[in-house]
Amino acid sequence: MSALNTEYDLVITNGICVTASDVAAWDLAIKDEKIVLQAPSGSLAQANAKRVIDAEGGYVMPGGIDCHAHLEEPAIFIKGSTGRSADSWETGTRSAVAGGNTTVVAFAPQNKSQPSLLTAVASTHALATGNCYTDYGFHLLMSDPNPEALDELKALKEDEGVSSVKIYMTYTALQLRDDQILSVLLGARQNEILTMIHAENGDVLNWLTDQLEAQGKFAPKYHSNSRPPILEAEATNRAIALSSLISNTPILLVHISDPSAASRIRAAQSAGQPVLAETCPQYLFLTRDDLDKPGFEGAKCVCSPPPRNKADQDAIWTGLENGTFTVLSSDHCPFRYDDAVAGKKSCITEEYPVGRFRYVPNGLPGIETRLPLAFSAARLALNKFVEVSSTNAAKLYGMYPKKGAMIPGVSDADLVIWYPEDALGELSVTNDMLHHDVDYTPYEGRKVRNWPRYTILRGNVVWDRDGGGIVAAKGVGRFLKRGPSTLGRIWETVREEGPLDLESL
Repeated sequence: MSALNTEYDLVITNGICVTASDVAAWDLAIKDEKIVLQAPSGSLAQANAKRVIDAEGGYVMPGGIDCHAHLEEPAIFIKGSTGRSADSWETGTRSAVAGGNTTVVAFAPQNKSQPSLLTAVASTHALATGNCYTDYGFHLLMSDPNPEALDELKALKEDEGVSSVKIYMTYTALQLRDDQILSVLLGARQNEILTMIHAENGDVLNWLTDQLEAQGKFAPKYHSNSRPPILEAEATNRAIALSSLISNTPILLVHISDPSAASRIRAAQSAGQPVLAETCPQYLFLTRDDLDKPGFEGAKCVCSPPPRNKADQDAIWTGLENGTFTVLSSDHCPFRYDDAVAGKKSCITEEYPVGRFRYVPNGLPGIETRLPLAFSAARLALNKFVEVSSTNAAKLYGMYPKKGAMIPGVSDADLVIWYPEDALGELSVTNDMLHHDVDYTPYEGRKVRNWPRYTILRGNVVWDRDGGGIVAAKGVGRFLKRGPSTLGRIWETVREEGPLDLESL
C-alpha cells in the first residue's frame, strides 16, 4: 500500500527534522502513537491523515526530556524551613509541555523517618497518577540508606522501573556521610542503578554560614558567599574518588556550576571513568549579581549551587559544547516568592526583615523556559542541542530509543515543532505567559527568538501556541518504567568487571 493511501493519525510536512545526528528536510507520518514514516519534504502534504501540520520550514525535534525536576515535594531540604514545592505534578507538567517537553523525570523523596524506598514510590504515584500532561518517571531521592532501603534497590528497578537514585553531600536533612555514599554506590552497582549526586561540601558551607551570620550578614546575596566554588569542586572530586573505589561505578554529578568542578569531571572522563555530568540554565543565564538586588529581591535566584560569574558561564557553555556535560536539565525547584508560609518569604521575620539566607527555600522555576532559552542563545549546534536536551537524557535514564529519537516504527511520536526562523521576532519572557504555579520567573524580561509552536506527545498535540495553548486533558501522560542506562557502555563494562574485588584495592 502506498504512503498516500495509508491513513495516518498525524502528518507533519515541510519541516526540517533535527536529531542528535542529522538535519534533514523530511515529512513525518504518525500512526498508533509511533513515527511510522519519514519521507522527502512535501511528499506527504496530500496524505490521508486525520490532521496535517504544516511546519513551514520550522525545526522539528524529538520532544524535550527534562530529567531533573522537583514537583509536589514536602519541606525536607532545609532543616528549619517550611518551604514546599509550588508546582504539583499537574502544574509542573503543564508548564513542561508549554516549553516543548514531552517527558519529565522528577523525584520520589524518601524522608529520613521513612525507611522504605518502595513506600516513597507509592506515595509519589498517588500524587502523579492521572495528573500529568507529559509522560513521566521517578528518581528515588534517598536520604537514609538503611539496610531495608538498600535491600529494596533490586525491586526498585525490576518491579517499579525506577533505575536511578539521587543522594546529597549537603543539606543537613538529606546529607549522607562518605561511608553511606559508598553503601549506596555499591548497591547501585549491583543493581545497575545510576547514582545522581548533589556535590557540595555541606559541613564547610554550614561553617561558613555560621561565620557570616556572626558578622550580621543575613541578606540573600550572602548565599553565594556561603557556597564558594571550592566547595563544589572539592565535593565533586570526592564523589569521583568514592565512585572509583567501588570499581568505577557510574555516577552523574548534577547541576554543575563551577568550571573547576567541570575540569575534574573532564579529567575523570579522559581517564576512562564513567563520570557523567549535568548543568542547568541558571548557570548559563544568571550570575551571582542576580542575588545582589535591593531588599529581599535576590531570593528569587537563590539556588544551590548558586549562579557564578560571567566567565564561569562561558566555561559552562564550553562544557556543553565539548561533551563534558551529558545533559542540560532545568532543576525546576519552584517556590512562590510572595508566600510567607511555604515560599521564599517564609524566612522573613520582624527580627530579620531581609530574611536569613540559610532558610531561604533553595531553588527556582525553569521547566518551561529551559528549551527556549538554550535554543535562542544559539551557542549550541542544532544536533548538540537535541543531544543534551533530549537524546542523551533518554539514553542516560533507560528510555532510548522509545524516547529521544525519531526512528520510524520504534520511537514514540514525541515531538516539538518550532516556528520558522525569525517568525516571532524577539519575544520577551514574562511570568504572565508561563504555565507554572509560581508568581515569578528569574528570567523576567529576557529576550528569546523562538518558542515551541507545537508539542506532540505520542502523536497527540498537547500544546498549540497559536490554537489554544494547552489543548490536552490532564492525565494524558503515562508513567514510564525505565531500564538501565544505555549511554555508552557503562553497565556493560561493569558486567565485564564482575563483583567488587576488595583484595584488588
